[in-house]
Amino acid sequence: MTKAVIFDLDGLLIDSEVISLKMYQRIVQDYGQTLSMATYAQEYSGKSAVTNMQHLIERFDLPFNVDTGLKRALTLEKTFMQDGVELKPGARVLLQFLHRNHYSVALASSSIKSRALDILTSHDVAQYFDQFTFGPDVDRGKPYPDIFLMACAKLQQQPADCLVLEDSEAGIQAKIPVICVPDMKRPNQPYADQATAIVPSLTDVITYLKSVR
Repeated sequence: MTKAVIFDLDGLLIDSEVISLKMYQRIVQDYGQTLSMATYAQEYSGKSAVTNMQHLIERFDLPFNVDTGLKRALTLEKTFMQDGVELKPGARVLLQFLHRNHYSVALASSSIKSRALDILTSHDVAQYFDQFTFGPDVDRGKPYPDIFLMACAKLQQQPADCLVLEDSEAGIQAKIPVICVPDMKRPNQPYADQATAIVPSLTDVITYLKSVR
């Protein structure tokens, strides 16, 4: 029986992956190179900022270190997010449903704390979360399950009693029950087979939870 629900943030709860794509595209464009949406979805979506920057530098042979790249990325992200970032369809309805039905709720995001909380607070949904875990809190990022296991521990729940909501292949490999709500791409079959379910929207998670109660 599901007692707790653990949310990813980018691409799952907020419509931010397109901003991250534009950010990385701008960085590599400055050096005469291109990054496709398909490559971003396959290799960068759902992973930590540090991991992504390391990979970006190596893949495109960029002439700066990770710290410099992260500062550049942060500046670009702030520029692209000036017009705001929207909640994904059904996000607020699902959070309200979980609150009414007394599920424990956590956020497990590769993002940094200040960024994530600023976004959630701006949409007035931060109060629906009982616990938060962020990328810098764990040594190993996705696809390792560390961030989700820490979230389970903070909620004082066994992993088998938790449900992770993810949009990316990296998150599906959590070794915890996972529902995938795809963002930029549907996961390839070996990853899709690891998911408890794949649904088109967050409102469909409500249907799933009602069916297993």
